[in-house]
Amino acid sequence: MSRWARRTSQDFLFPPGSMTDPAGLPVELTDATFDSVIAEGVALVDFWASWCAPCHALIPVLEELAEERSDTVAMVDVSEFPGLGDRFRVTSLPTLLVFRDGVEVKKLFGVKNRRQLNNVLDEARSGMGERQSTRLMTVMSRCAP
Repeated sequence: MSRWARRTSQDFLFPPGSMTDPAGLPVELTDATFDSVIAEGVALVDFWASWCAPCHALIPVLEELAEERSDTVAMVDVSEFPGLGDRFRVTSLPTLLVFRDGVEVKKLFGVKNRRQLNNVLDEARSGMGERQSTRLMTVMSRCAP
């Protein structure tokens, strides 16, 4: 059984400069806390629902990442906060978004293993994901009428 228990970022105090649960568990985000939690540094956000079996398979991987990494690892229950799912165009579960300083740099679909997620977070830390996103926006703007 998973150690993850439903928690919101208001349920505990974070160490200074950190938005990681001191117990090393993913932080559950709400409409009110989402923007402030992803605003600085690298954040991995899992959009999930309690009825989604693949989402439950991902929880142990997220717990390991939360314990091992200094990056923020968080979860959004789209059944409770559908506005966040709509805002980020989440159409399948689980969907994982990676943010760097509040900017989405990567979107992943489905269950991923720890190695895959570590690689994605390392890319985001090095700025590669952000450059790819900027490059895509530049190409798209050139194609616009």
